[in-house]
Amino acid sequence: MGSADTGHLVTLGLGEQAARTYLALVALGTSTLDQLAEVVGHRPDEIRCGVEELIQVGLAGRAGPDRGQFVAMPPGPALDLLTRRREAELAAARVAAADTFRALRQGVVEGVENLLEVIRGPAVQDRIRQLEQSVRSEVRGLDSPPYYTGADVNQTELDNLAAGIRYRAVYAKTALERSEYLTDNVVPCVKAGEEARTLPEVPVKLLIFDTDCALLSLSLAEIDNGEGAALLIRPSSLLAALTGLFEVCWRAALPLALGEQDTGPYLQPSERRLLGLLAAGLGDEQVARTLGISRRTLFRHLEGLMSRTGAANRFQLALHAKRNGWI
Repeated sequence: MGSADTGHLVTLGLGEQAARTYLALVALGTSTLDQLAEVVGHRPDEIRCGVEELIQVGLAGRAGPDRGQFVAMPPGPALDLLTRRREAELAAARVAAADTFRALRQGVVEGVENLLEVIRGPAVQDRIRQLEQSVRSEVRGLDSPPYYTGADVNQTELDNLAAGIRYRAVYAKTALERSEYLTDNVVPCVKAGEEARTLPEVPVKLLIFDTDCALLSLSLAEIDNGEGAALLIRPSSLLAALTGLFEVCWRAALPLALGEQDTGPYLQPSERRLLGLLAAGLGDEQVARTLGISRRTLFRHLEGLMSRTGAANRFQLALHAKRNGWI
């Protein structure tokens, strides 16, 4: 009884024990359970289930006056039955596999759709307002053009700052070069307590609300109709990556000192703002326009600061301001 002979029967769905028992029964002819057990090499109680399986599929039958003997039956009809049974099992397996694939795929797609939401047009500002009004502890942002609304102050931010909500923002140089936006939006928020820093440029335009979600704004080059658009990102590995990106930018950025805090007898609030704007990389014309003074007045302020600090140039003035916590 070779393994190849039993292998064909097993392939059709017959158990290994039943397959070996059938081959032994064919070789013996009519035989008892004890005789079969001796040939197969197992105890009678160990091959009983195999014999019952053979009887069930029609490969064996009972014989003798007391029906205590067993005889092998022609395999044709039984093999047809086994073949049909295996085909039915395979068909059911194919259906189950297809159903499982569809269910998993649907779950993945629905999961992605739940994590991401595209917002367009005026709905962008409405959603930002809703998210800010529901924030619990902190708003973090990377700020750069384009802007889809006017430069008016963000009253929701001012209200949140008054209520103890923390705001941290990193502004790109291009954002601060917009005089109206700087004067009417950035400066009032910084005065109210926003922690502001600046970089020459930021990688994305981003707002993060607590640890709940982030709003990633698309640039004008990324949209077809020139209308504002943003991507809302809910808790996920992508949100974690964007949060990490903000923290890297925050650590690399320079403080933007635009507040009116008391800085001691050696630095007036207007001078502190001047130094903060210069540290942000703005040109003389932009600084003068933001402060509402002429270039000549700006140079006079700079000369006075350098004279008081003993700085020979702007670089030394910046070092002195940084060392003394002016910026």
